[in-house]
Amino acid sequence: MGGPDGGDGGRGGHIILRGNAQLWTLLHLRYYKNVLAENGEGGSKNNCTGRDGNDIIIEVPLGTIARDEETGEEEVEILEDGQEVVWLRGGRGGLGNSNFATPTNQAPDHAQPGEEGVEGWKTLELKVLADVGLVGFPNAGKSTLLSVITAARPKIADYAFTTLTPQLGMVEYREGRSFCIADLPGIIEGAAEGKGLGHRFLRHIERNSALLFLIPADSADHRKEFEILLSELEQYNEELLQKDFLIAISKSDMLDDELKQAIAAELPQEIPHLFISSVSNQGLITLKDELWKILNK
Repeated sequence: MGGPDGGDGGRGGHIILRGNAQLWTLLHLRYYKNVLAENGEGGSKNNCTGRDGNDIIIEVPLGTIARDEETGEEEVEILEDGQEVVWLRGGRGGLGNSNFATPTNQAPDHAQPGEEGVEGWKTLELKVLADVGLVGFPNAGKSTLLSVITAARPKIADYAFTTLTPQLGMVEYREGRSFCIADLPGIIEGAAEGKGLGHRFLRHIERNSALLFLIPADSADHRKEFEILLSELEQYNEELLQKDFLIAISKSDMLDDELKQAIAAELPQEIPHLFISSVSNQGLITLKDELWKILNK
């Protein structure tokens, strides 16, 4: 008898993605399959608005891309620590009957229902964020180099594809400075078409500022090996050719000066190169200097 006093309903909970610089993988979400946010609370008498549903926050490492599984469309990209993006919005709360009172209808008996929630299948994909990416054929010595110049401990063995997932390590430089280097799974001819580890490998290169091509000293043809690597990058994404390149000839402790000159003559002159050995630490300080120079030019 006292007129309309129905309050508005609260919105449904959001699904929110938040960047966390302390996370490096998506493994913590492996068994977190079904995410269900809370419904909003209905409005009540005396024009009391209902409580909003609790949001669900999913913390992900930097470099995470969220896609719609059905369309493959990229919806969200997380690049900064603390960055929050509403991935799926909760349904809007309805309006109570007090919103519909007019001079000619002072006691409306209807209200607006709240919106239905949104549901769907989604995919999270992580692209490694590193300053330098190690590029080379299987057994080029990438994992060994990473284990020597960083505190990372990748699996090392004398067979192809020892590295099946990207490995990250921090390189300590002069005066307490550092940069991040990634040992990426070995590339093979045809990787751009999906052979070997294919796109599982190549997608991570897109996030590296510079690429370090590792070619072993005992390669049958150093220039051809470099050109194959370059060709695979170009076929996957031409923009990768705009990055800064550095060629390192690994396992150089087995070379004398004459052989080094012969190999240097094979390599493209427009791209800087150097000779290193992870076993004897030959050229590693120079390698760090060159990479730092490239990253900070």
